[in-house]
Amino acid sequence: MAFNNLGAMYSLDEDFYARNFTYPFNYSDYEFDDDDVTKTRTFYAAKIVIGVALVCIMLICGIGNFIFIAALARYKKLRNLTNLLIANLAISDFIVAIVCCPFEMDYYVVKQLSWEHGHVLCASVNYLRTVSLYVSTNALLAIAVDRYLAIVHPLKPRMNYQTASFLIGSVWIVSLLIAIPSAYFATESVLFMVKNQEKIFCGQIWPVDQQIYYKSYFLFIFAIEFVGPVLTMTLCYARISRELWFKTVPGFQTEQIRKRLRCRRKTVLVLMCILTAYVLCWAPFYGFAIVRDFFPTIFVKEKHYLSAFYIVECIAMSNSMINTMCFVTVKNNTMKYFKKIMLLRWRSTYSGSKGSAELDLKTSGVPVTEEVDCISLRLGDQQVRAYALEAKCVLLISNYRNKSVGGKAGSQHHCTILHFWRHNKGKHDTPHYSQ
Repeated sequence: MAFNNLGAMYSLDEDFYARNFTYPFNYSDYEFDDDDVTKTRTFYAAKIVIGVALVCIMLICGIGNFIFIAALARYKKLRNLTNLLIANLAISDFIVAIVCCPFEMDYYVVKQLSWEHGHVLCASVNYLRTVSLYVSTNALLAIAVDRYLAIVHPLKPRMNYQTASFLIGSVWIVSLLIAIPSAYFATESVLFMVKNQEKIFCGQIWPVDQQIYYKSYFLFIFAIEFVGPVLTMTLCYARISRELWFKTVPGFQTEQIRKRLRCRRKTVLVLMCILTAYVLCWAPFYGFAIVRDFFPTIFVKEKHYLSAFYIVECIAMSNSMINTMCFVTVKNNTMKYFKKIMLLRWRSTYSGSKGSAELDLKTSGVPVTEEVDCISLRLGDQQVRAYALEAKCVLLISNYRNKSVGGKAGSQHHCTILHFWRHNKGKHDTPHYSQ
C-alpha cells in the first residue's frame, strides 16, 4: 500500500469501530508495500476474532439490555436510583448492539475494511459509538459516587429523584456535546490497499494544520473520560471497602442488619469487578492510542500493527458485554421480573384479577437507593411489606386506592409503625403495630 502524499490531511482514523473514535491514525507516517494486508494469515485470524466478538456483543448486549430495560419499565419496584443510573448503560449499549454492530460486522468481516453506506451513516455510527463510551463512563462514575454517599455518609441528605433526573440528563448532555468532533470530522476517503484495488475508509480526518487541536482534544478526553473517572471510582470504592469490611459496627447486630450488610458487600463487590474490568479493557486501548499518535515511528516498520490493534479493540469492546452480564445476572433481580412479564402474558385472566384496592408503599426516612430486605404482613384485607432496617421499626406510608361511589377513584393515606419481632426457634411472635 502506497500513499505517500497525504499532506492535505493530518490523519485518517482506522479506529472506526473502536468504542471511542477520537484517536486517529496518522497514515502519512507509514510506508506501505504492495501486499494486501487483508490477505495475510494474521489479518484473517484477527477478522475471525473481531467477528466472534461482534456477534457476542449483539447477542449479549442486545438481549441482556433489552431484558433489563423491559423489566425496569414494567416493575416500579426495580426503579431505585442505582438501577436508573444503570439504565443509562443499558440504553447506550443496546443502541450500539442493535444499530452500530451490524455495520461494524459488514465493514470488518464482509467488506474487509471498506465502507459502502455513505457519509451520513459513517458520521452517525461514529458518533453513536463515541457517545456510548462516554455515557458508560459517566454512568459508572455516578453509580460509584451514589454508593459512596449511601454507605460512607448515610446521615447526610441523599439524592432524590429530581436530583437523579438532573444527573442522568447531565450524563447524556455532556456525552453528546464532547462527542461532536467524532461526527464533525468523520468523512469517507478512498484508500488504495494494493495496486488497482481501492477501499473506502470511514472515520475522522483532521486537517494537517490542526494537529495541535487534535492532540489537545485527545488529552482532554483521556483526562476527563478515563484518568479522572478511574481515580475517582477507585477512591470511592476504597473508602466503601473500609467502611464495609474493616469497620466494626457498635451494638448488637440483628439478623436483619447482618443480611443487609451482606447485600451491600455483594453489591460493592460487583461494582468493583466492573471497575476492574473497565480498566483492564480500556487501558490497553488508550495506551495503544497514545503510542500510535504521539510516538508514531514505533509502528512504522511493524507489519502487523493493524492486526494488533484489532486485538486491543476487541478487548475494549468486550467491556460492554461484561457490564451487561454483571448488571443483568448478578446485581439485579432482572431475570426474575422478566420471567414474571412473560408468565403474565400467558395468563389471560391477569388484567381482571387485580383487586380494587391497589397498594403502593413508600418508605419514610429510607434512601431510595438502599437495597433492603422485606417481609410480607397482612393487616385486615391489605397486604403490606415491612422493610427490615437497622432500627427496631420503620414508618411506612401506605397509599392505597379504592373505588368510591359513582366510580370515581378516591385516595386515603394511613401511617403504620411496624415493630419487628425476633426469631425464636424458627417461629415468629405476633407482630405488633400501632396507628
